[in-house]
Amino acid sequence: MESVRTLIVGAGVSGLATAAWLKHSDYLLIEADREIGGYCKTVVRDGFVWDYSGHFFHFQRPEVERWLVERMGGQRVRTVRKRAFISYGGRLVDFPFQKNIHQLPTAEFLECLHDLYFARAEPGPERSFQEMLYSRFGRAIAEKFLVPYNEKLNACDLARLDVGAMGRFFPHADVAEVIRNMRRPEDKSYNATFTYPEGGAVQYVKALASAVRPEAISLEEPLLEVDLGRKVARTPRREIRFQHLVSSAPFNRLVQLAGLPHDAADFSWNKVLVFNLGFDRKGPREAHWIYYPDRSRCFYRVGFYDNIFEADRMSLYVEVGLPHEAAVDAEAMRSRVLRDLEAERVVDGHRLVAHHSVVMDPAYVHITKESIAEHRRLSAALEAQGVFSIGRYGGWTYCSIEDNLIQAKALAERLG
Repeated sequence: MESVRTLIVGAGVSGLATAAWLKHSDYLLIEADREIGGYCKTVVRDGFVWDYSGHFFHFQRPEVERWLVERMGGQRVRTVRKRAFISYGGRLVDFPFQKNIHQLPTAEFLECLHDLYFARAEPGPERSFQEMLYSRFGRAIAEKFLVPYNEKLNACDLARLDVGAMGRFFPHADVAEVIRNMRRPEDKSYNATFTYPEGGAVQYVKALASAVRPEAISLEEPLLEVDLGRKVARTPRREIRFQHLVSSAPFNRLVQLAGLPHDAADFSWNKVLVFNLGFDRKGPREAHWIYYPDRSRCFYRVGFYDNIFEADRMSLYVEVGLPHEAAVDAEAMRSRVLRDLEAERVVDGHRLVAHHSVVMDPAYVHITKESIAEHRRLSAALEAQGVFSIGRYGGWTYCSIEDNLIQAKALAERLG
């Protein structure tokens, strides 16, 4: 039987970062896929550069960004000030909706402002994410944007989600901020600016991989079982004894492989069908991405790579949220996407010249009171046996890529 000090499961950002920042070299990284990167992969086709979805980096710690860029071999990295909008009633409203209600028709603006004021004056219960939206923003803002958009994003009943399901990433605003923004627009969101390499998000993956021993990465080797008592992991090729195991696999999958008793219903998620679409000429120039709360449109967000790259052909990513059990017919959905893009006047006589699609499953995990409690309980049981579950899916949380890097770095330093 092989033995290793640290076994890492998953060669996405979190797994690669753990390996890159370990102080010792006695590690092995196994990955089920045929290439590294997890969801942070880039597709280059017919002159278009696409990711599996829009992976934009919002660094709060300059030293983390500097470490990565230094390992990119001269790759040009664009720093972009975000231009994000909401398609509402045939017009584009600045994001976030709740701070820009003054851009709505007068009657709707007054409706939103009225409901916002009285919601703050007489707050309601906040036992779920849905109740939080109504309590803090009032009925009009909730029903015009916050509820329909987030239902499309998560593909679930928002009453199931925990109040803090989106954590620091949810753009809160009180009445004073909303009023102030009418005269002095200000974007204090975590991603007001973002960086993006000209070669796609995979350049960050390559930067991490440059600090990992190539011979320590084993591809097409999925984890099949974890024997916590013996501290042994089994794959189709071998058994591996470990001192520590670090996993970025979906948490529910890890606890199943480790044989820990739990209720599978406590962990739910959606999947996202992503279309990358390349057209023969330029389209709208004003946006980096646009949100679509209208339930009659199949997608919840469209991003414009060409406006980031300043390219002369329209290059889109289009995201469609689906329940995790839903069947996927990508060809039929692509036809509907194109019709809805035409209805939204994003496509206007354009010719589709290249396309790609991928299903991200899981995409967004559903953060509920049950999942929070079970994740805490099961994580403690795993860590008692030297097993650590990290990253967005390992942590069963909503976080940024930088959060994953910081978490992996801290764990690597702890493990030595």
